[in-house]
Amino acid sequence: MGNIRITKQFTFETGHALYGYDGKCRNVHGHSYKLSVTVIGRPSTDTSDVKLGMVIDFGDLKKIVKEEIISSFDHATVFNKNTPHVELAQELIDRGHKVILADYQPTSENMVIDFAAKIKARLPKSISLHSLKLRETETAYASWYASDN
Repeated sequence: MGNIRITKQFTFETGHALYGYDGKCRNVHGHSYKLSVTVIGRPSTDTSDVKLGMVIDFGDLKKIVKEEIISSFDHATVFNKNTPHVELAQELIDRGHKVILADYQPTSENMVIDFAAKIKARLPKSISLHSLKLRETETAYASWYASDN
């Protein structure tokens, strides 16, 4: 049996601001992100395995992505930790808001790189992360492919 790719989609709401950017996205704003996670592996052929025929249980993949990405980023505001927005971030934190101070500019491109590292670290050894697609709007997205990295 050959390798099979399976994909699970996730949605989450996140705000951000792009420090030093010369357009509207320098202002705090939000997106309804859609994340597609594709893994690759061989379906189980072990007849005693309750996951017979599966590359990975969709529920197991959901658990990984929820714990590593969704629980942190959903309804959070993400700022570059080197931004002057740090004062605003602290004010939001003091008022009970969920804030992430990232080591990177919170663009879709950088977020998808971050997400790939977090997901890869949690996958079983027999399964590889094939690709991620992070859709920021209906017409704009960033893609990460293992074959490019």
